[in-house]
Amino acid sequence: MATSKKVITRGEWEKKLNAVKLRKEDMNTLVMNFLVTEGFVEAADKFQRESGTKPEIDLATITDRMAVKKAVQNGNVEDAIEKVNDLNPEILDTNPELFFHLQQQRLIELIRQGKTEEALEFAQEELAPRGEENQAFLQELEKTVALLVFEDASNCPVKDLLDISHRLKTASEVNAAILTSQSHEKDPKLPSLLKMLIWAQNQLDEKALYPHINDLFSGQLEDPSE
Repeated sequence: MATSKKVITRGEWEKKLNAVKLRKEDMNTLVMNFLVTEGFVEAADKFQRESGTKPEIDLATITDRMAVKKAVQNGNVEDAIEKVNDLNPEILDTNPELFFHLQQQRLIELIRQGKTEEALEFAQEELAPRGEENQAFLQELEKTVALLVFEDASNCPVKDLLDISHRLKTASEVNAAILTSQSHEKDPKLPSLLKMLIWAQNQLDEKALYPHINDLFSGQLEDPSE
């Protein structure tokens, strides 16, 4: 069946792409933004020396931020809290939700280690008062304490709290808060641009047949028929 969509050949499409002028400085800034936000301090330092692109923040703070993130990922939440306070005490003072989630993660780690009595005491002394002030916190606390009801946590409806993915989620939340406190975007720009590319291609698909970038890793153009 014949299509009413406009057909754009590879040659025509490449000509349009080549007409778009991108400054190398802008591309370098985009790369540096990604390295800094994701915490690749050694790569950022090397890229700075090779390209002359200055990072938006002091690279030394990346090492400190990654130490906090790693501590949470390893389940050393108390150490992570101390490191955050060393960086900037206002981060937790002004973000009660983040502080609660860190304390919740501490409770999860106690439960993971089988320290039932210590976990109950910690929940009562540190988390229960916050739950009384915030209904959402109370619901989160009740879900977490439910882990103690089941001898086999794998049978618990909220067993996902014990997954490593929950540590990673909490670590990402802390990472974002530190970046925000440093007046830096909490998310790198590059993934957002890639999402925009996919969205733009989907919109154009409705009107034309043209070479796509289907593999974002290689960035190679593929003809519609491929």
